[in-house]
Amino acid sequence: MTTTSTVDRRSFLRVTAIAGGGILLGSYFKILEPAEALAETGAAGEFAPNAYIRMTPDGLVTIIAKNPELGQGVKTMLPMIIADELDVEWKNVRIEQAPLDTTKFQAQSAGGSTATPTNWLPMRRVGAAARAMLVAAAAQTLGVAEDELTTEAGVVKHAKSNRSVAFTKLLDKAATLTPPALDTVKLKDPKEFRIIGSRVPGVDNHAIVTGTPLYGIDVAVPGMLYAVFQKCPVFAGKVVSANLDEIKAQPGVRQAFVVDGGTQLTGLLSGVAILADTWWLAENARRKLQVKWDEGATAEQSSTGFAAKAAELWTQPPHRTLRNDGDGGAAVQGAAKVVKAEYSYPFIAHATLEPQNCTARFADGKLELWAPTQQPAGGRRLVSQTLNIPEDQITVHLTRTGGGFGRRLNNDYMVEAAAIAKQAGVPVKLLWSREDDVTHDFYRPGGFHSFTGAVDASGKVIAWRDHFVTFGEGQSFAPSAQISPSEFPAHFIPNFTLDVSLIPLGVPTGFLRAPGSNALAFVMQSFIDELAHAAGKDPLQFRLDLLASESSTAPTLAGEPASRPGGPQPGGFDASRARGVLEVLRDRSGWGKTSLPAGTGMGVAFHFSHRGYFAEVVQATVSKAGEVKVDKVWVVGDIGSQIINPSNAENQAQGAVLDGIAETLGQEITIENGRAVQQNFNTFPLLRMRQAPPVDVHFHVTTSSPTGLGEPALPPAVPALCNAIFAATGKRVRGLPLSKQDLKWT
Repeated sequence: MTTTSTVDRRSFLRVTAIAGGGILLGSYFKILEPAEALAETGAAGEFAPNAYIRMTPDGLVTIIAKNPELGQGVKTMLPMIIADELDVEWKNVRIEQAPLDTTKFQAQSAGGSTATPTNWLPMRRVGAAARAMLVAAAAQTLGVAEDELTTEAGVVKHAKSNRSVAFTKLLDKAATLTPPALDTVKLKDPKEFRIIGSRVPGVDNHAIVTGTPLYGIDVAVPGMLYAVFQKCPVFAGKVVSANLDEIKAQPGVRQAFVVDGGTQLTGLLSGVAILADTWWLAENARRKLQVKWDEGATAEQSSTGFAAKAAELWTQPPHRTLRNDGDGGAAVQGAAKVVKAEYSYPFIAHATLEPQNCTARFADGKLELWAPTQQPAGGRRLVSQTLNIPEDQITVHLTRTGGGFGRRLNNDYMVEAAAIAKQAGVPVKLLWSREDDVTHDFYRPGGFHSFTGAVDASGKVIAWRDHFVTFGEGQSFAPSAQISPSEFPAHFIPNFTLDVSLIPLGVPTGFLRAPGSNALAFVMQSFIDELAHAAGKDPLQFRLDLLASESSTAPTLAGEPASRPGGPQPGGFDASRARGVLEVLRDRSGWGKTSLPAGTGMGVAFHFSHRGYFAEVVQATVSKAGEVKVDKVWVVGDIGSQIINPSNAENQAQGAVLDGIAETLGQEITIENGRAVQQNFNTFPLLRMRQAPPVDVHFHVTTSSPTGLGEPALPPAVPALCNAIFAATGKRVRGLPLSKQDLKWT
């Protein structure tokens, strides 16, 4: 939940009087003492307040970007919102990345597609409040009423007298005024937006293409050594002994030692640190490292064992029932057609292009970290608790991140770098190898579903049962392995049962882009397609009919949100919005109107994920030898009333779809003897450019509040592709990845 704090008049005047020559505006932060609040910049007439906006007499407006940037465009998008309400020209805006500072900022993180819904209104108010103060200053300067004034592109205008005054002439006077309460400021009518809704290039684009250091992997501090960290191949295994003397004798190696760790998968694990003058020397020395490990109980676990256990559990009563509406048994007995199917999907790695890394410097009881993290506050807390360093003695600098996708919500690499630097007594840059990254991830958990569905003589779905076998113990799911009792199509089928059984797991799992949804959409939308085929119905119309059948009598169960998923309430599933994107998609894709050659088919799917409604059609061609080529993808999304940056929004949707296709085609992590088999991109393939289809993106604008975009376009791509394969070949895909399926046809 986001909380807000306003700047009181006394604090505002205290800071601006010291700074001079500018105007400060802050939102949801606490004012610091002047010595803490102001940073020496050395440039005449500039000051650095503890807020979001810095305006200077030269006409430049510096806007602070508080959230981590990992390719989702938030470093551009949030300042766009502020700048538009402030009513300045974007060409005069400069963006600065904020470090972690929980005294100034709330929700300083990246994940869950939350940046837009969390910050849309607060960031608008930040800009609008500054604009209001400039207007008030102009009213005093011109001797007119505030309501007679308008603003445009950094200028306050008085139409009646045909006079105007630039913002740059109002800074000193505005700084003496009392800031308005943020919840009282007048916001622009969206029709007046000049920056919001325009195509704005990413603020780091030029730096990225010219190789300017921005990323964690680029950080260098004086006197640092490069570190590699060898952990047990079996997750949470512990070091028993290692040939440290031999490693210390290798070229360029300065230190080698054992780092004691615990068994908590999200924390500091046991391993061997090697520090050298360059990373390559440290990595070469690691190749000679010989470690005796205590592998622990996880060494008994395997993917084949999980699959066998799931098959066994399907023959037994479930561990618990999350939902049981109606009488499924009776409905199946009286059904016109019954469909049974078993689905599975594998563990998947995040495969961020920038491997995990962190630079740490520990001196005089204080720790400084440079980290590409999605959760900097969580990382600081983990380091503090693990190393017994007070949080106020830890500084975290946010670097740009070369991909996150949820991986960097876990901060194991941060605590590793901090522990190594503290033990070594020198600054350390820890950089994982690609093999480290693939074999020590927090994977998207695999899962197993046994479905029974039934349709009546009219083709209506009357029964649905899913026995979901996933991971966890007792009443607790493993991270990202859970399912909600409200998961669609709950509430839309009168006889609906959702059973769950759990398998204990020693493999680390976590949040992969569109967590939960990226797997559940595959099985739910694929099985819906099976029911449509059994009913003899068009798959897209079948979904529209299903969305029109919402039950108002299904009970709310323990553990289910009090607000029904079918209603229009914020955060809940609104069937009318799902129907809306499907209807637009039908027209844009030419669904049912195109004659396709043999071996080519179109598949459809939709999903509600992270407040976004997306429907997608995939056209794919399957050769008789079983090779899959994705020809084109059509995407229609509803993320509310405003597309803040259409250029970035399209890129996000396209990237999410391509991610989903890559996952479907060939990605899996197989566990054997408690360790990951796949180690690099040769066995965990990313999508090649030749495999990337054109992706047509359309946003269906509605009256709902704007929501995020990093996740919701991914889930439908997976089942839409699988359903297209069925349309092309008649072969139903019930297990992933496709590289392990026999898709040959005649």
